[in-house]
Amino acid sequence: MTSLTRLRTLADPAHLPALNRAFVQDRPAQGLGDQTRPPRILLLYGSLRERSFSRLAVEEAARLLQLFGCETRIFDPSDLPLPDQVAGDDHPAVHELRAHALWSEGQVWCSPERHGQITGIMKTQIDHLPLAYQGLRPTQGRTLAVMQVSAGSQSFNSVNSLRILGRWMRMFVIPNQSSVAKAYMEFDADGRMKPSAYYDRIVDVMEELVRFTVLLRPHAEQLVDRYSERVEAGRGD
Repeated sequence: MTSLTRLRTLADPAHLPALNRAFVQDRPAQGLGDQTRPPRILLLYGSLRERSFSRLAVEEAARLLQLFGCETRIFDPSDLPLPDQVAGDDHPAVHELRAHALWSEGQVWCSPERHGQITGIMKTQIDHLPLAYQGLRPTQGRTLAVMQVSAGSQSFNSVNSLRILGRWMRMFVIPNQSSVAKAYMEFDADGRMKPSAYYDRIVDVMEELVRFTVLLRPHAEQLVDRYSERVEAGRGD
């Protein structure tokens, strides 16, 4: 049994000061599929700074997802080793990250943009998620929302890279995305996002993620059923 000790506690999960409740749909996926159990969403962020804006953005996303009826987990990558740094990647943080990915039905990836690209810590987490793991698939068939934060003007380099990675991991990357420019100006002293068009876009993205997750949930296994893998499995018989 993998010990789940690397989950961040979400402060004030029901406090959404930037959200205009008059326009909120508490169940954005209503009518799209069975919601008797909450959609399970894993959120990953790409900076270890004490005041990490990618983490703060992910926390805002998680609050919204909980409002929309989801169960969320935010993984803390602070002691995650580099790929191949530990023989066989046999490290508790790697095992836990994979366990969270297997638990999830959808994911949110949010990275800062550094030197025009996603950060090393963001790529390290993705690199520790194999296409197949002990006969299971940690990413295949899951939905994915991509986000980025920037110190300067708005950019889309990181979200574009995350989209490529998501497709490579055989995930269903939703059409919408979030890119927060000058992120240091968008959060207050308590780490909460101020009302803005950037915040509104995160709401849009989380609504869309919930909808696609619920819509695809009954079909996830069928959508990643591949002839080539059936042939390979048959050869092993």
